[in-house]
Amino acid sequence: MTFSNIMIWPMIAHAFLVFGLYYLLSSRRIGAVRAGTAKAEQFKENRDEPLESLLIHNNLKNQFELPLLFHVVCLALYLTTADNVVTAFLAWAFVLSRYVHSYVHITSNRLRHRRPIWITGFFLLIALWIWLGVWLALG
Repeated sequence: MTFSNIMIWPMIAHAFLVFGLYYLLSSRRIGAVRAGTAKAEQFKENRDEPLESLLIHNNLKNQFELPLLFHVVCLALYLTTADNVVTAFLAWAFVLSRYVHSYVHITSNRLRHRRPIWITGFFLLIALWIWLGVWLALG
């Protein structure tokens, strides 16, 4: 059994998306408090959060839904040595879909644009899980 790090890099790339979103969320919340459009107490329970930080807050929650299954399948592909160029492409495409989805979500937030991006990532993730299932069934 030989291990390759081909599936780890997309996971790292997704982690940096999350780190960037946390930084942006913090910056926007601090900015709202300084501008007087929000009070720090509002963020204790996320009540009445200003729109400029609410969109990021909601997007961060999204990063722990489908991407959780992404990280699990990447680790499973890695541990079972089922990873290859195809799975790496699918993983990178999924991560790209998360970056684009996040950008749309925290800027225009147009569902007309967001939904197809999310669906694309969803099917990429399903393809990774199917690949893993086939690999295990035939292995």
